[in-house]
Amino acid sequence: MEIIELNEEYIKLGQALKAAGFVDSGAEAKEVISEGLVTVNGIKEIRRGKKLHKGDKVYYNGGEIEIR
Repeated sequence: MEIIELNEEYIKLGQALKAAGFVDSGAEAKEVISEGLVTVNGIKEIRRGKKLHKGDKVYYNGGEIEIR
């Protein structure tokens, strides 16, 4: 599990995937999100700009990101 510590109020989903090393670029993040391969708190998410807050959990390709 990857952990992202927030310095701001939120982080966007695409940024979180990049920060955790799950994707290499914003374009790749956009692609995997738009294909419905990412879930946030157990719900499929197709918006790259989805705001993630403390306590949110992101799942992609067998990996997990926890926002703290």
